[in-house]
Amino acid sequence: MKETVELVGQWLTLPDVAEELDVDIRRVHRLLDERAIVSLRIGPRNVRSIPADFLQDGVVVESLKGTLSVLLDSGYSDEESIVWLFTDDESLPGTPMNALRTGRKTEIRRRAQALGW
Repeated sequence: MKETVELVGQWLTLPDVAEELDVDIRRVHRLLDERAIVSLRIGPRNVRSIPADFLQDGVVVESLKGTLSVLLDSGYSDEESIVWLFTDDESLPGTPMNALRTGRKTEIRRRAQALGW
């Protein structure tokens, strides 16, 4: 888990996410229930948090929900999905999350689908 926390870098607690999105905390819980975002319990107090890069310009990265769905279908846990999204890939270059943030969802989803084979 520690490696995952360090891999991601910046994390936001659920109240911070609500503030960033300018929504009620219940909406953040719905986003989690809908798997538009995923969280991990981190830190000494085991606080549910999401990677800060899941948000961009005050909204959830548009292509994240579908990509998380593909990773789930490939058998990935929430933590494994986060690790995959934030691990450098020389062929991109950068990380799958960086690619999603720049609008390259088709390429990233194709790669995520290949994980299930």
